[in-house]
Amino acid sequence: MTPREQEIARRILMSESRVTKAVFPPTTNHHNTLFGGTALAWMDEVSFITATRFCRLPLVTVSSDRIDFKHPIPAGSIVELVGRVVHVGNTSLKVEVEVFVEDMYRPVREKAISGLFSFVAIGEDKRPVQVLPEFAKASSETA
Repeated sequence: MTPREQEIARRILMSESRVTKAVFPPTTNHHNTLFGGTALAWMDEVSFITATRFCRLPLVTVSSDRIDFKHPIPAGSIVELVGRVVHVGNTSLKVEVEVFVEDMYRPVREKAISGLFSFVAIGEDKRPVQVLPEFAKASSETA
């Protein structure tokens, strides 16, 4: 494993993010389940936190890919959102977010939603920059 790959593996472990929320009526729709737009906003926030923890650079969301709503999330549930970096490019990252739903009064937990979010690291000029600049310099010096 190269030093860059070792650093990526270390940062992936350190950047995993978990957020737990309760689903109350203000976040539900007319079916008394979590409103999809609220779920997407929570997922984008967790993915942003995860990506930021990975590279500690300013980032922008450039896409959300394939959001799968597998199960409705009823009011009165507990949800846990888990973000993990799953791909690292030169200037971009991909973060997978899984949303698990739990019954408040029974030990039942299942994956309800999953999605993939892409980010690009940006500099002060708002243009893309390397997500691991210390390794970009080293690889350009050896080339």
